Amino acid sequence: MSSSGRVGLVADDDAYFRMAVGTILNRQFGFADVVEAASLDEALDCLSENASISTALFDLSMPGMRTPANLRAVRECFPDTRIAVISGSSSRRDILLALEAGVHGYMPKSLSIKDLAGALKTVFDGGIYVPASLADISSMPVQPMVQEPSEAALPDGSKTAPPLTPRQQDVLDLLIRGKSNKEIALALGLGEGTVKIHMAAIFRYFGVNNRAAAAVAGARPYPNRKRNLLGG
Repeated sequence: MSSSGRVGLVADDDAYFRMAVGTILNRQFGFADVVEAASLDEALDCLSENASISTALFDLSMPGMRTPANLRAVRECFPDTRIAVISGSSSRRDILLALEAGVHGYMPKSLSIKDLAGALKTVFDGGIYVPASLADISSMPVQPMVQEPSEAALPDGSKTAPPLTPRQQDVLDLLIRGKSNKEIALALGLGEGTVKIHMAAIFRYFGVNNRAAAAVAGARPYPNRKRNLLGG
């Protein structure tokens, strides 16, 4: 596919790594521009504000990420963007959670530059890159670099879901108070697009499909609740 005018996003809290991956995108794949972000919130703002971003690469250990499952809301809100993970974690759990979330590839940071470029080409060509180590990773010690929170039962006890992040709980707090997305964005210093993505994650967590239902569910006790939302 043509790369003319293509814009990429590299989201990683390591500035040097962002620069290195950006150089690969520019020089080997002809990207016109590479946007950088150091946290999940920054990445969401970039995606919301720049419709030209065709590919987004996420690190799992950057601030705000917490669990690969958070990428599912990103995939839902940006279905036309190729989204992949470049992570220092070789944990089987991390890989499978990311793939289950719908990412288009999972690339360990241990890959050589040549192999990383090959993996990226697979993603850009429409494929899904899965590390070869997944086939035998169960025989290796699993020590993920990402600190995985335990999965919590949903309020109805029917299934499990990753806990809400602190930022998502902030959004939920303001939603319960009747704030609009614009008001939430202003209060938290976020873009409206970022709030929309956090809202999608909240809907998924509670198994609801509208703001009113999420507000009702969020006002009740739920696992990993960080505080009394209505009392704060």
